[in-house]
Amino acid sequence: MTLKASALSAAIAAVVLGVWQLARTAGMLSDLAPTPLGTWNSMAKILSDPVTIAQHVLASLRRVAIGFAIASAIAIPLGFFLGRSELFRRGMDPFIQILRPVSPLAWLPLGLALLRDSELTALFVIVLTAMWPTLLATIAAVQQVNPTYLKLADTLGTPPLLRLTHVWFPAILPGVITGLRVSLSTSWLVIIAAEMLVGGSGIGFFVWNMWNRLDINAIVSAILIIGLVGLILDHAVAALQKAVKYD
Repeated sequence: MTLKASALSAAIAAVVLGVWQLARTAGMLSDLAPTPLGTWNSMAKILSDPVTIAQHVLASLRRVAIGFAIASAIAIPLGFFLGRSELFRRGMDPFIQILRPVSPLAWLPLGLALLRDSELTALFVIVLTAMWPTLLATIAAVQQVNPTYLKLADTLGTPPLLRLTHVWFPAILPGVITGLRVSLSTSWLVIIAAEMLVGGSGIGFFVWNMWNRLDINAIVSAILIIGLVGLILDHAVAALQKAVKYD
């Protein structure tokens, strides 16, 4: 099955590249449009200096790691509390539903006005956009815990701390990791957009810098690198999620 899937992926890629080249050759795209060969050469040029592109990617990953950690530290405890308290959950729901759909780019001007620092603004935007998937997943996971587990803990007189670590935590962990997976993908998506505006360093800044040079082939190459890093991050969390489910 894996071999067939790989062959199908290769066939799809070949068709896409063929249509792309035909569209460019037929003049259906603008003169600025990239070409498969130009993108390939641009990727080779970028990878010929791996230190530079690695520095940009690592700068983005560092921001993502910090923002994601802060978002998780807020979302998981808050989600646990709201999952257990119907009153507070109903009271907080309007605020969650209003803030959750706000575009990451809409937070950038506010972050710059409040913090006056591009680095902190990038983290600010990550936190405010990445916390919602984990928050909602944690709330749902708490609500879905089997009541039998809780009744058994009450019957045995389990202390609150042991109840938290031996009953609640194992029960909600798969759901929480599902939320973390979405939040991490959101964090990676957001930082690319944020770096285009706040500048300095990062793969998003690299893309914007290439646009200023009108090097569209380099932009496509950077998009491929962004997608590859996102794929690796997602697979890492997916592996953790699978391990937790199996355990």
